[in-house]
Amino acid sequence: MRPRVLKSRTPEFKKFLAATLARRGGDTDAIDGAVAKIIAAVRKRGDRALIEFTKKFDRVKLTAATLRVTSAESRSALNSISRDDRSALELAARRIADFHRRTMEKSFIYRDRVGMRLGQMVQPLRRVGIYVPGGLGAYPSSVLMNAIPAKVAGVAEIVMVSPPSAEGERPAVLAAAEIAGVNEFYRVGGAQAVAALAYGTDTIAPVDKIVGPGNAFVQAAKRMVYGVTDIDKMAGPSEVLVIADDSANPEWIAADLIAQAEHGSGDEAAILLTPSATIAAAVADSVELALKSLPRAAQVESALKRRGAMVVVRDLEEAFDLANEIAPEHLELDVRDSARWLPRVKAAGAVFLGALTPAPLGDYLAGPNHVLPTGGAARFASPLGAYDFLKRTSIIEASTGALAALGPAVAHLARMEGFEGHARAMELRSAVEDGSVDGKAAGMNRRAKQKQNRITK
Repeated sequence: MRPRVLKSRTPEFKKFLAATLARRGGDTDAIDGAVAKIIAAVRKRGDRALIEFTKKFDRVKLTAATLRVTSAESRSALNSISRDDRSALELAARRIADFHRRTMEKSFIYRDRVGMRLGQMVQPLRRVGIYVPGGLGAYPSSVLMNAIPAKVAGVAEIVMVSPPSAEGERPAVLAAAEIAGVNEFYRVGGAQAVAALAYGTDTIAPVDKIVGPGNAFVQAAKRMVYGVTDIDKMAGPSEVLVIADDSANPEWIAADLIAQAEHGSGDEAAILLTPSATIAAAVADSVELALKSLPRAAQVESALKRRGAMVVVRDLEEAFDLANEIAPEHLELDVRDSARWLPRVKAAGAVFLGALTPAPLGDYLAGPNHVLPTGGAARFASPLGAYDFLKRTSIIEASTGALAALGPAVAHLARMEGFEGHARAMELRSAVEDGSVDGKAAGMNRRAKQKQNRITK
């Protein structure tokens, strides 16, 4: 299969772009209805519902006793994988932790010019849930990318859920959980796992936040439980957009497009924008050739037919304008002096600079997170980070000087909005003239003056 080659500003491209942008929304009524029933069942029947849904959807028979992966099982898995597998996971874990330590926010406090002491207390969440996709695949990298930032942030309890496989345990996933410091691991996935994390069951205690990618049912469940618990973002199918000039290597670009299209949903997006018609044609040819020997060629072809294209643009300026409109998950800049173009990027989950930096490097162990905004959400959303596992509490402490300076304005604003009680609460404190008069005495003095005024009148 040879991918399509389009020219920008043609009706064919405009139709393709409209379909790409339409991924930002859609009709989810059927999915929402099914997910709502699953959530209701888990809330009502707890572990029994989890066991029933796991048997139905994953073809795995569990009991309440086998829902949870034991610590001994995780340690055994870590010792059972090959030395090379363990070394690769540990290298990735070190690099991910090192990067995310740099994303931490800090508490602060200061005194402003009117004497008010202000600040923010930054603390980790106590208990979070991480969702790791499973089923037919094994994704230890997703374990590391979700759990390690939480660990760096200081989360006390990291709870992992992942659907079991009918083919048996996935040792690499268990080993990654052990390396990342996961505290609890449950063999359950889908919308039912999200419901269990949000509402709790006899076996699984509820969490404060749920993070991680998953299919449309998982994402719908996350959206529905938001408010009961926090969530990170709505994650969709993988995307890559490559901007290339005539210096690019067509074979390398073809490999990068294929890499993001092989996940298997059929809805992945893989797009090349280039001012060179020669490069566009050469990349299309390279994709066609590579697919002949690719194990997952059928999945890639399915995605490319729907969301793949080589697009010839007028110039690089137009390419960046289109990229910002699409707001891709992964943006590769395969152009001369790629860093010079970085300020033109306004919306992307992650940017990969230069021909030597393919998106798979970021997928596994560059350090930044591979849980990225998709479906155009990079216009307003950010990658998963340690900051996602922190909560902020404001600190406010007034002084007599601050009350004198700000109290009248507070009372005025309160009365503008029709809240007399707010204004009076402020004015009672404003009676405190200096540090020698406490609030109780000030209140008594004010009431005494008001009584004396009534007697005088």
